[in-house]
Amino acid sequence: MTFRLYDTATREVRDFVPLEPGKVSIYHCGLTVQSAPHLGHIRKEVVFDVLRRWLTRQGNDVTVIANVTDIDDKILARSAQVGVPWWAHAYRFERELHDAYAALGCIPPTYEPRATGHIPEMIELVGTLLERGHAYVAPDGSGDVYFDVRSWPAYGELSRQRLDEMEPAADADPRGKRDPRDFALWKGHKETEPQTASWPSPWGRGRPGWHLECSAMAGKYLGDAFDIHGGGLDLRFPHHENELAQSRAAGREFARYWMHNGWLTAAGEKMSKSLGNGALVSEVVKRYPPRAVRMYLAQPHYRSAVEFSDDSLAEATAALERIDSFLDRAGEVAPAAELPEAFVAAMDDDLGTPKAFAVLYETVRQGNAALNAGDDAAASARAGEVRAMLEVFGLDPADPAWAGSIAPADDRLGTIVDELINQLITERARAKADKDFATADAIRDRLTGLGVELTDTRDGTAWSLAKEG
Repeated sequence: MTFRLYDTATREVRDFVPLEPGKVSIYHCGLTVQSAPHLGHIRKEVVFDVLRRWLTRQGNDVTVIANVTDIDDKILARSAQVGVPWWAHAYRFERELHDAYAALGCIPPTYEPRATGHIPEMIELVGTLLERGHAYVAPDGSGDVYFDVRSWPAYGELSRQRLDEMEPAADADPRGKRDPRDFALWKGHKETEPQTASWPSPWGRGRPGWHLECSAMAGKYLGDAFDIHGGGLDLRFPHHENELAQSRAAGREFARYWMHNGWLTAAGEKMSKSLGNGALVSEVVKRYPPRAVRMYLAQPHYRSAVEFSDDSLAEATAALERIDSFLDRAGEVAPAAELPEAFVAAMDDDLGTPKAFAVLYETVRQGNAALNAGDDAAASARAGEVRAMLEVFGLDPADPAWAGSIAPADDRLGTIVDELINQLITERARAKADKDFATADAIRDRLTGLGVELTDTRDGTAWSLAKEG
């Protein structure tokens, strides 16, 4: 089956055909580093990390560019509030973003350009748009340069909106605009802003508009045309709409597929800094194992909304413990196992992680049944498949990314504990067969008191560590 991906631009699931066979180019919008990243931000990172792993598993050479927006109105405002230079403020939270990447096992981007490092490319792009008649310098002497949305008839094609129905662009003073929907390409320097937050340009000192940055950086590293552009659903308009318009107006084909992940919500609202309901990655991974947090973010379909809750994180933790328990019982497995066909079909169908996780859970169930039946060969085969699937999700416990996040254990102790618990499970099964239910219940209660949870199935009884709390 060919990998198929939902394209936001066409509103359909399409066969994914890269520009160059065997090579895939991806640009996804990184964080504006104004404050610490929360799970709403990092969900996008996990989604695109799973996409990258799946495309790589299929034999592609994948290049991922994810920018850092380190100059922006919000960064200037926040840094002024706390009384530190804007560049120091941005760098602090850029480091926190990298820590969040690492905490959740995300492969770093192939390259991570900063907006402030690409001012010449941005000035060049503005110059091209002026030459082509799609931009103009504000007549009020502010040094602002705007994109003329009415000069580009296709404006609104990504978000499927009519120009006359759009709200005014709120990214600059409207006094210098021909149309309130025109958006800023270049912002003239203001006396109230630090001099360091401006650069020389043909239109006077200033800084780039937010939308301009990504078009310039994507073009710099991926060329005029590349395969996939994406980010959170909230970026579709106006950010990605404006990127598309200015890039196409400058004569660049730009992205061939657009991919957007759904929001992480809290109490039904998009998780954001402004709502004050963000769960910081640095805090969540103190309460739950980082692998479980990643699993919680990876399991729902990327286009669905996910409600943040401690119950959901606890469920992901328990599910991961059951998977790890099976792998521990199964012991060593061959590292190059094939993926189950149903798993491949699910992932090829628009990165269908819910169905793919269902295959993972079923394989664990079959593996536990094989262990209970004494079929070590079948159990080992299932364990190899489980490891292969976990690798695609970025959850393989043997991955060096998780070194330090999984407590080391003496293999002999694990074997002893497993043998003792299984002996008690056998005694309980014998008591039940003899209709000695009092003894069977006493054994269960004894294990429960030790923090061991039993699960009775038609294939036998499996054990796992009970959830804390």
